[in-house]
Amino acid sequence: MASGVLIAAALAACGASSSKDDAPVPTPKSISLEFTGRCSASSFASSAAEIVAYGAGSRRSFVVNAEAGRLDVLDLTNPAAPRLLQSLDAAVIAPGAEVNSVAVHDGIVAVDIEAAVKTDPGFVAFYRAHNLNLIGSVTVGALPDNLIFTPDGRKVLVANEGEPSDDYQIDPEGSVSIIDLSNLNNITVRTAGFKAFNDKADPLRAAGMRIFGPKATVAQDLEPEYVAVSADGGTAWAALQENNALAKIDVANATVTAILPLGYKDHGVANNRFGAGNGLDASDTEGAINIRTWPGVVGMYHPDAIQAYTVGGETYLVTANEGDARAWGEDDDAYWNGDANQGFVEEFRVKHLVHRSGFDRRAGDDLPPQLRALAAGALLNPDVFGYCGATAGNPGDCREDKLLGRLTVTWTQGYRADSAGQPVLFNAQGAEDPAGDRLMYDKLYAFGGRSFAIWSADGDLVYDSGDLIERFIASDACRAGSARNIPCAQFFNSNHEEGSTFDNRSDNKGPEPEGLVIGQIGEKHFLFLGLERMGGVLVYDISLPTAPVFVDYINTREDWTTADPGSVLSAVGELGIEGLAFVPAADSPNGEAMLITGNEVSGTTAIYTIRQTF
Repeated sequence: MASGVLIAAALAACGASSSKDDAPVPTPKSISLEFTGRCSASSFASSAAEIVAYGAGSRRSFVVNAEAGRLDVLDLTNPAAPRLLQSLDAAVIAPGAEVNSVAVHDGIVAVDIEAAVKTDPGFVAFYRAHNLNLIGSVTVGALPDNLIFTPDGRKVLVANEGEPSDDYQIDPEGSVSIIDLSNLNNITVRTAGFKAFNDKADPLRAAGMRIFGPKATVAQDLEPEYVAVSADGGTAWAALQENNALAKIDVANATVTAILPLGYKDHGVANNRFGAGNGLDASDTEGAINIRTWPGVVGMYHPDAIQAYTVGGETYLVTANEGDARAWGEDDDAYWNGDANQGFVEEFRVKHLVHRSGFDRRAGDDLPPQLRALAAGALLNPDVFGYCGATAGNPGDCREDKLLGRLTVTWTQGYRADSAGQPVLFNAQGAEDPAGDRLMYDKLYAFGGRSFAIWSADGDLVYDSGDLIERFIASDACRAGSARNIPCAQFFNSNHEEGSTFDNRSDNKGPEPEGLVIGQIGEKHFLFLGLERMGGVLVYDISLPTAPVFVDYINTREDWTTADPGSVLSAVGELGIEGLAFVPAADSPNGEAMLITGNEVSGTTAIYTIRQTF
């Protein structure tokens, strides 16, 4: 049996601050999070702590250190003082490779590994949790981004994102690998791919699917981001983030059985059917919190993390609706100077999209050449956007910074098109004209839902939190800091890499719900939802999928004003939460349920005790 390459152990502590049985776990009335300890990689804004997993038998946490391309192994025997034991270098599997994700089950650690060239096939390696001996490795699809064990531990499912190269010259197919571990001496792999959908692009688009890569087949355009699995291990779902959809997978037959478009969130609705509004704060420059409805603006759910859970015999899927844009070639001057073969960027601010002078004023700056190939400029439908001053041929005040001007949207959707999908052209005065050179936007599509959502196994929306996350952050009830004494509203929608950034992310994706994990305690299911930009963890009781209940919020960031938090790293706390792991009390080293988070900007792994009230 081969052994993995071990980097020198760090024996010093990284930070400070019931036995197993078959007895029923009592059900708490409520829970709260209490900061317990952290381990710092002492590396700021370098993705030094991302995805986390926990091994009960070894009492170790396994942390993806993307900056170093390795897996850090932490001793959690004392959760208040976790310490780095050693690290696994992905180079033992392939030169120049990087670790992307990790999962643990019954003493086996699964690690997915990106090839040195991200468009090449990746790998999954398996190790013994207690001694990190390498069991074996297999080849999977390009850019394996997330993996999960089936509940029985016999299989591992891998979301192979298959992102294109940065210059968009190579675009591998997305897929889901299904790895059979029933014989550890002969680990096998099957692939659930999307080729069967290559001739279904039009009906998928008609159903609401985002298929829009300029040079891509359906199989190339679909990019699995995250994967979830049912309690019986028979069905899996992959989040197709940029495509705003889910893929449903028959695990036994390694087959994608359905593509489930998620639809769009109407930000013009003041009261949705789930007891919340669908508003958002659309500007980062008005100097105040302004959560309101915007008719004509819709959100793309764009889920990142996804997990399945079971209530009353039914499977439900929970998604963190972060948002993500296609942005390839954005650092290539040749692309911005008009060479559409060198990339594809779909983001554009509203103020630049509907300027009366057209697109060419942005040429050489941030004008995507594919947009310029469609038309010379764009208009807003006055019947939809008249409320902010749009008239025929004139966007009015809609493009003002304090209104919709700063909002980042995709230019690839929302303009009026004919039955063949080709744009209907208008003249500069706003009249439909085959000889015109203007697009007409009837809707504006923003990135992310700024929410979490619960879906049925077939992709039907069961619950969406609407604008409740932004409204909570803006409220007096929200307090940040480990002592919970910092008013969140003073740092509403802040960024995670610098200080004094009130409202900074409102024009993009708001607080950016990105990571999540579900923990069952007794008869209740609790959702732990990580906010990437604003930071912190929101806790909800989701035992009733149609009516989740807010439980708690903790955000241990202490410094919100220093221009460069990296200069005061030891006092900043957790920034840029990425991955979360729930540890039941029966598996915990101290008999108390815990939550572990990986924070890519602060480079910290944080441990929280889950306090229960009965």
